[in-house]
Amino acid sequence: MTPATDTRAEERDRRFIIEPFQDYLTLEAGHSANTVVGYTRDIRRMAEFAESKGATGPGTVTREMLRELVFMLKDLGLSPATIRRQISAARTYYAFMIGEGEVAQDPTDRLQPPKPGRSLPDVLTVKEVTALLEAPRIEDPLGWRDRVLLELGYGAGLRVSELCGLELKDLVLTEGLVRAFGKGGKERLVPIGRNVIGAVSVYLHSVRAELDRGKTRNRVLLNARGQPLSRVGAWGIVKKAAERAKITKRVTPHTLRHTFATHLLEGGADLRALQEMLGHADLATTQIYTHVDREYLREVHRRFHPRG
Repeated sequence: MTPATDTRAEERDRRFIIEPFQDYLTLEAGHSANTVVGYTRDIRRMAEFAESKGATGPGTVTREMLRELVFMLKDLGLSPATIRRQISAARTYYAFMIGEGEVAQDPTDRLQPPKPGRSLPDVLTVKEVTALLEAPRIEDPLGWRDRVLLELGYGAGLRVSELCGLELKDLVLTEGLVRAFGKGGKERLVPIGRNVIGAVSVYLHSVRAELDRGKTRNRVLLNARGQPLSRVGAWGIVKKAAERAKITKRVTPHTLRHTFATHLLEGGADLRALQEMLGHADLATTQIYTHVDREYLREVHRRFHPRG
């Protein structure tokens, strides 16, 4: 994190009385170390989200804010167990706040996990992701291309349209960045880790160079005829890799994007950085988060992404 980011986080911790709550969990409630870490992380996430909605401390957090947070976590693909823990952490936090006389009302009253709604992509485990990324046979003519598509889908959380539309000029490998153009043509820069950079470098200097027959339109991912890879082609690559990896879940390019988001968030990445990397104009409702600098995004990606 940058010094400015550290300062903002420390100020937020003071406003939301995080350290005394952490002490309470450890010394009075007698929770395990894992529970203390998990609950503290959940409350920091809640505080950050509530602050983005205008809250200035625990007494100004509303039931509506918490409900929006719960539904946003669901839309990001987090597991029901993780969402239940977020709610449990919030209830424990407000029981402590009321006991300390810091707040008069409990906004977690009647707060419930969201009911099942539209179907969301399954989220892969880190073990499943590893198997998926290693599924393409790199000795096959297009093996490295398939590996690059998978690495970028999971390593940068790109949409399938962004993967297929990626141009050579969008790869800034020397800085560990990839440029993506999301909905409405909105541009963003996403950090990528060493694994992605290595796979892309091999592909560009070997497979893609051989496929280039002057019809590439400068696209990174090409089909066997040297033309830009289509969305249907991308779906086929992901499906084939999932079958080869013996993953029984339904796996699509969007599964990789959801898995990217979930692994970062469950690892502790903050919501503003995740919003920036995903290219969401409306991560919650219509809230647009404040700008996050590139160096901070690199640090978040490096710290919290399993392959950063």
